[in-house]
Amino acid sequence: MMHLRLFFVLLASIAATAAWGQSPWRPDKPVEIVLPTAPGGGNDTVARLMQKMLQDSKAVPTPINVMNKSGGNQTVSVAYLAQHRADAHYLLLATSTIITNHLQGLSPHSYKDFPALALAFVDYSAFMVPANSPFKTFGDLLNGLKTNPEAIAFSVVSRGGTSHAVIAIAARAAGIDAKRLKIVVYKTSAEATTAMMGGHIQAAVSSAAGSTPPVVAGQLRMLAIASPQRRPGALAEVPTLIELGLKAPTLATWRAIFGARDITPAQIAFWEEALARGFQGEEWKAWMTKNDVSAPPLRGAELNKYLESQYNNTRGVLVELGLAKQ
Repeated sequence: MMHLRLFFVLLASIAATAAWGQSPWRPDKPVEIVLPTAPGGGNDTVARLMQKMLQDSKAVPTPINVMNKSGGNQTVSVAYLAQHRADAHYLLLATSTIITNHLQGLSPHSYKDFPALALAFVDYSAFMVPANSPFKTFGDLLNGLKTNPEAIAFSVVSRGGTSHAVIAIAARAAGIDAKRLKIVVYKTSAEATTAMMGGHIQAAVSSAAGSTPPVVAGQLRMLAIASPQRRPGALAEVPTLIELGLKAPTLATWRAIFGARDITPAQIAFWEEALARGFQGEEWKAWMTKNDVSAPPLRGAELNKYLESQYNNTRGVLVELGLAKQ
């Protein structure tokens, strides 16, 4: 009988230790989804869909608010998150600019300063020209650059950003001096499209998904996409850089969810599970299909490995361009 009592005491002790080790956590006050752009844009749409999916899945027991912190090409939103150290009620919807800003010395905060919780989706940069452009193929564009790298003006939305890095990668793979390329910065892809239609620039590199509507409408011609494989749907006929013989690292214009610095493992685990559950919802899947983006189910060590590869590939290009400060 004594042995039996000792057994149950030991069992209860093990159970209590396991429960204590798990330290389950749930939000106990309103949650903020912080994003780097103003209301009404694409990132705002994504953040509000995240808000809805987390509420509909009942993964979060408290209210969820979307906080627009635009300015500084994402530096303002990242600085805001940094102010809420160790508070797991703040989430950041970040773009790949969080990497390029730090590398260029525009922000003191690295993506490594914040725990990566989920990869929302991945998009890729595409090369576009006006529908009436003399460049009918990507080969035509490269030949024009080889003749005179400064004769073709490319638009990007951020100097040293992902699209700029993709141009440099393609140029390098084709034997063209990327430093000689003419880069023009516009605030939005829509502004760049208008400039192309007006003949002010000859080509643009920006989000493939965001550029699909003017391509389908016949205003633009998409010559190549910097993705590992061809995209489905309306972009199925657009070749990849890899297909065209340009062996180069792949950079994506991803969106990821980060938590505040120094939150606990239990808090990280809660958000990883809640976001994974939300991203499995039919409404989110339908949105991704409609916008022709994908979302590898990465979290934890796999997500950190993916972000590290994006960081290393981006850094290599920015060093070559003379834009890296870190």
